[in-house]
Amino acid sequence: MRGGPGVATEVLVVQPLLATKLHVPKRRRALVPRPRLSERLSRADGAALTLVSAPAGFGKTTVLTEWLDSGSAGAGAVAWLSLDEGDNDPAVFWTYVLAALRTVSDAIGADVGSSVDAVPTRLVNELAALPGELVLVLDDYHVVDSSEVRDGVQLLVEHLPAQVRLVIATRTDPVLPLARMRGRGELVELRAADLRFTDEEAATYLGEVMGLDLTGDDVAALEARTEGWIAALQLAALSMQDRDDVAGFIANFAGDDRYIVDYLVEEVLQRQPEPVRSFLLQTSVLGRLTGPLCDAVTGRDDGAAVLDALDRGNLFVVPLDTRRRWYRYHHLFADVLQVHLLDEQPGAVADLHPRACAWHEREGDLAEAVAHALAAGDHDRAADLIEPALPALQQHRQEATMRRWLEALPDEVVRARPVLSVGYVAALMVSGDAAEVDERLRDVERLLTADDAPAPGTVVVDEEAFRRLPAAIAVYRTGRLLLSGDVPGAIAHARTALDLLRPEDHQGRGAVAGLLGLAHWTTGDLDAGLRWWTEAAAALESAGFRSDVTGAALATADIRSAQGRPGQAMAAYDRALRIVDPGTGTPLRGAADLHVGMAGVLLERGDAAAARRHLAAADELGEAGGLPQFPYRRCVELARVHEADGDVDGALALLAEAERRYVADYFPEVRPVAALRARLLARQGRWGEALGWARERGLSPADELDYLHEFAHLCLARALAARHAATGEQQALLDAVSLLDRLTAAAEAGGRTGSLIELLVVRAVAEQSRGDSGAAAAALRRAVDLGEPAGYVQVFLDERRSLAALLATVATPGGVLAAQVRRPTADVPGGPVDALSARELDVLRLLDTDLDGPDIARRLFVSVNTVRTHTKNIYAKLGVNNRRAAVRRGDELGLLGRAGER
Repeated sequence: MRGGPGVATEVLVVQPLLATKLHVPKRRRALVPRPRLSERLSRADGAALTLVSAPAGFGKTTVLTEWLDSGSAGAGAVAWLSLDEGDNDPAVFWTYVLAALRTVSDAIGADVGSSVDAVPTRLVNELAALPGELVLVLDDYHVVDSSEVRDGVQLLVEHLPAQVRLVIATRTDPVLPLARMRGRGELVELRAADLRFTDEEAATYLGEVMGLDLTGDDVAALEARTEGWIAALQLAALSMQDRDDVAGFIANFAGDDRYIVDYLVEEVLQRQPEPVRSFLLQTSVLGRLTGPLCDAVTGRDDGAAVLDALDRGNLFVVPLDTRRRWYRYHHLFADVLQVHLLDEQPGAVADLHPRACAWHEREGDLAEAVAHALAAGDHDRAADLIEPALPALQQHRQEATMRRWLEALPDEVVRARPVLSVGYVAALMVSGDAAEVDERLRDVERLLTADDAPAPGTVVVDEEAFRRLPAAIAVYRTGRLLLSGDVPGAIAHARTALDLLRPEDHQGRGAVAGLLGLAHWTTGDLDAGLRWWTEAAAALESAGFRSDVTGAALATADIRSAQGRPGQAMAAYDRALRIVDPGTGTPLRGAADLHVGMAGVLLERGDAAAARRHLAAADELGEAGGLPQFPYRRCVELARVHEADGDVDGALALLAEAERRYVADYFPEVRPVAALRARLLARQGRWGEALGWARERGLSPADELDYLHEFAHLCLARALAARHAATGEQQALLDAVSLLDRLTAAAEAGGRTGSLIELLVVRAVAEQSRGDSGAAAAALRRAVDLGEPAGYVQVFLDERRSLAALLATVATPGGVLAAQVRRPTADVPGGPVDALSARELDVLRLLDTDLDGPDIARRLFVSVNTVRTHTKNIYAKLGVNNRRAAVRRGDELGLLGRAGER
C-alpha cells in the first residue's frame, strides 16, 4: 500500500492491511493525569480480561493510552488493534489480530496459512509459549457483531495463558461470560461512572489544558451539567474560547442530554475559519485521514498541514501512527460532521466518496474502495470492483465479506451480473441459506447463450469466471439436489459438471467427486462412495486445499468403518492428520475431528487409554480447530468412553449434548444420536424408553429397509429383544428376529460388515433370551470370526452382561478379546468378587495415592461424578465401605500391581 504504511502477513485476506489499525495511540501533548484510573487498570491479579465499557465521548482510548504510556501496565509488550466494521469477517479479524501480535513477536501465527478457523485455539498455544508478559488491546470492539468472531474471542478469553492480558474497549458490553468472570475475579472493569471527570479533573482540563480562566463556580456548573462527560466538556471549552460572555454561555448551557453534542459541535464549527470548516465537513466521509487522501477528496493541497493544525489545536483528531501522518476523527465528532455535511451540502457526498474510492483503488485497498463506492451509491463501480475479487475471497474464506458486499448492492445489479449472482449462490450455500439457490441459478442460466457469450444487457467484468459458469452452476445444483434428498438428480448433475470442468481444475473436480461420494454413500453403495471420495481427496490435495482433505478423510473413514475395516479407517485418519498437522506449524481446520475419529477406532479396539489421549488432543485444539460437526462427534465418542467405564448417566448426558450440538451437513446421518441413546437404554434394560423413541420416529419392524435407517432399525431390534428378555413377550422376540434377518441380508448384500457384526451380536442376545444357546453361540461365533481379526473388541464387551459365558467360549485364546473377557475373580468373605473393569482398576490404583477425587478425575480425563461412580462400584465389588479398606483389599487380591514390592 503506497498511501500509508502496510503490513506483511500470511495470506488470510486479499486486501493489504492497514498498519494504522495496529498503532498504539500516543499520549496527547496536553492531558489531564488520571492516576486513579491507571491504578484500577493495573489491578490484574490473575484477571484475564480488562473491560473498558462506556458510551462515545468518555475517553476510553485516552485512558488506555495513558495507562500504557505511563508504564503502569507492567513491563510486558503491547499489541494494539483498532477495529472497524470490515473486521466482522472472521478471516479479516483474525488476520489483523495476528498482525497486531506480530508487532510484538514475529513467531506468532507464522504458519497459520489460510485456516482462519483454527486461529483462536492455535493462538492460545502460541501465546502460552511466549517468554514474557503481553497486553493485547481490542479498541472499538462494539463494531463486531459477527457470531463467528465473537465465538473465537470467547474461546481466546476463556483459555488465555497467565502471562497474557486482553483489554477490550467498547461502547457496549461484549457477548462474553462477564458475570462468571466477575465472580471468579478474572475481570477488571472501567465503566462510564469511572471515566467521568471528577471536579478536580474538570478544573485541570478546563484551566490547564484548554487555557480557560474560569471561576470555581463556573467549573462546578459545567461539570455538573455535563456530569463529567468528557466530550461535552471539550466541546463546551472549544465553544468558550475567545468568547466575551463566558458566564452567559455557562448560564444558558444546561442539561446532559446527548443532543448537546449536536449543539456544541455546531458552536465549534461556526467558530472555525471557513477553509478549516470546509475541510472538516468534506473529510468527514473518511474513516482514516492522511494528507494525500484528503487532498484527493477536497481538491486542495494542504491536507497534511491542516491535519497537523487540527491535532495541535486539540480539535478531535486522533493520531494513528508515530509520525502523525495518519489520523481519524473522534467517532462522535465525525458522526455530527457528517450530519452537517448532508444538511449543508447534500450534493457534495456524491463527489466526495467517488474521489475517495478512486484514491483507495489506486493504492490497492479494495475494502475501502468498495466501501466508498457503496457509500456514494455508485453500485456499478462497486460491482466492478467486487467481481474480479470473488475467487480470492472464496479461496481465503471471506464469505462473510463477500455476502455483506453483495447484499449491499441492489438486487437488480447482482442479477444482471451472472458472475456476481453465482458468487452470491456460493455465499448462500456456505451459510446454509439455500432457499434462494435454485431461483438464482435459473436466473443465471437465462443469461447464458448457446455460444457462451453474455446475453444482451448482461454485465461481465471477469470473463474467465464467466466462461466457467456452466460448470459452476452444475456443481452448485448438484449440492442443492443432494441437500434436498434428490440423489439421482444430484448424480446426474455431478456427471454433467465433470464433463464441463477442465482437467486442470482440481478444486472443482475434487468438489464434484466428493458430492458423488456422498450420493453413493447415502444409498448404501459404499464401494462406489469410497472410490469417489478417494478421487476427491487426491484432487483437493493437488489443488492445495489441504484443509478440505479433512472432510474427505472423515467420509472415507466412516465408510471404511461401515465396511468393517477399522484399520483402514485409522490409516485414513492418520494420513489426513499428517497432511493437516505435519508438526511444523499450525494444524489446519479439521485436525480436531481427525483426533476424535481416531479415538473412536481405538475405543472399538478396546484401547480406551489411547482413545482418551486423542480426545484430549482434540480438546486442546478446541472447537475452532474442528469442522461444524466436531462438537457433536466429540460428545458421541466421549459418551462411549463413559459407557465403557460404567457411567451410564454420564453417557446419556453427553448424548443429549451431542443431539443439541448436531449440525446437519452434506454427510448422511446414518447413526442418529437419538438411535445411539436408544441402543444404550436397551442395553441397560430400559426397553420401554427405547421403544418409545422408535414409536416417536415412526419405526416399525415391518418397515421397508434402506441404508439411512439401517442403524435405527438395528436399535429397534435390540429394544424388542430387551423387551422379550424382561417380559417374555413372544411377539417382541418374533419381531426382533424377523427384523434382524432382513437387516442381516441387506448388510451382507451391501458389503457393510461393520453393521453385520453388530447385527450378529444382537442376534446372539435375542437367541439367548429365548433359550436357544446353540443359535446364540453360532451367531456370536460368526460375529467374532468377522470382527476379531479386524480388531473389534468393544462391540462384544458392551454385551458382557448377557453374553459373558458365550464370549469366553468363542473368543480366540490369547487374543485381546479373550484377555478382556476372562478377567480373574477371587473369593472374599460372603462370596466371589465381581471382576473390576479396566477403568475401575485404574481408579483403585489411584486411590492408593495421595490424589483426591478431582485430581483423580483430571488424571483420567473424566468427571468427578464418574470417579465417584467407579469408587462406589469398587466398594460394592470388594465388599468394603471406605477408601483405605478398598486399597487394603485390592492389595490382598493382587490388583494393585505390587507383586514386585513383596
